[in-house]
Amino acid sequence: MTGAAFGWSDASVRRALGLPGGDPQCRYRGVSTDTRTLQRGDVFVALEGPRFDGHEFAAEAVAAGCGAIVASRDPGDLPVSVYRVADTLTALGDLALHRRSHARIPVVGITGSSGKTTVKDLTLGALSSTPRPHGTSANDNNRVGTPLTILSMPDRATSLVLEMGTNEPGEIAELARVARPTVGVVTTVSETHVERLGDFSGVLTEKLDLLRAVDTAGTLLVGDEPPELAREARRIRPDVAVSGWSDRADDDLRPFDARLRADGTYSFTWMGEPVSMRIPGAHNVYNALLALAVARSLNVAPTHAVAGVSAVAPRAMRGEVRTVGGLTLLVDCYNANAAGVEAAVTTLAGMDTRGRRVAVLGSMLELGARSDAIHRETLDRVLGSQIDRCVLTGAFARAASDVPDDRIVAVARVDDLAERLPRLVRRGDTVLLKASRGVRLERVIPGLESGFGGARA
Repeated sequence: MTGAAFGWSDASVRRALGLPGGDPQCRYRGVSTDTRTLQRGDVFVALEGPRFDGHEFAAEAVAAGCGAIVASRDPGDLPVSVYRVADTLTALGDLALHRRSHARIPVVGITGSSGKTTVKDLTLGALSSTPRPHGTSANDNNRVGTPLTILSMPDRATSLVLEMGTNEPGEIAELARVARPTVGVVTTVSETHVERLGDFSGVLTEKLDLLRAVDTAGTLLVGDEPPELAREARRIRPDVAVSGWSDRADDDLRPFDARLRADGTYSFTWMGEPVSMRIPGAHNVYNALLALAVARSLNVAPTHAVAGVSAVAPRAMRGEVRTVGGLTLLVDCYNANAAGVEAAVTTLAGMDTRGRRVAVLGSMLELGARSDAIHRETLDRVLGSQIDRCVLTGAFARAASDVPDDRIVAVARVDDLAERLPRLVRRGDTVLLKASRGVRLERVIPGLESGFGGARA
């Protein structure tokens, strides 16, 4: 099944926004929120954010050829139609919901404290043999990115795969309202964004809102860690499918004959088909199984789904392996939370190396009052792993202030770490870089490239 031909008109925009009247003969090309990429005939939605106000660009949008403007206040005397709404962010979601309602195709919603982007990429890989899967670009997974992904969906799309993120209560429910998913996937849950979500229970409740939004005829999938995830998901629907390594996972969603390879990637068998992962880490095995389960629910042949998953490579800074002179870098510093740090360190511990295994860890952000405690708890677990040196910066460095472990080197600031790290590692070492995006831990890489003779993939 493919999406039906769809077009915007004055009448359909008004219908989407709950406004009266409308001229079906007045046509628009599409919807835009950015005057830099707006095309002639687009409806411009004047979003407001902490660092910008789209209303201030209304005249620029008209000059670029927009056909109409959605605004929450008078943008001035302009020669185009203006649709007045109470809130333009909600209006963007309403427009996306209208577009979604005209697409009779499977819609996969994916959320979780970590692994969302990877599962989204693996799912698109698993569906790559189908005619026209469409999905979230990069990690545009919020109340702006998700509607824009839906609005950019081609008429002949055969499926829609949406990554959904959150950092405040109610955000997943709003994204699900707009997307109306037929398949809901929750990868894992941990203490992330607790600055606004409160605690682990708040995070769990927020993530499970995705499953609550799926119709009873739809498919629900979750990872097996932590145990509370599968338990609470089964209270929503007993038939939820569970993927992972533990006994909590369904028999057909556990890896069979899983084998760890020297580069930290795994091979395993699913439905009699050999899977060869390009993304390192045991946690990415159950991420792959979630993607394969999605494909199975959409009637994709196992042979085709496995081939697609096996072809997916890690994104930049999301578990990619680089060689820098005589060093091997496991660059996983796009984001970080406690579970993600532990998974990355476990991956490092399982990799073959001529030298030492060195974990370089930077702050995990948005943890609120629990930040110090979570960094210390995570560090204690990391030090229980088979690593030879632990180089810490930011909140992890503070957490190590009274830890008597001679493997630890603490450097308070990333800028200072960038200067010191080339002297803390040596040729043959395998080095993990892990931190939240705001830390920009990749800043240490140029110094390693300079000190160890350049980089190659």
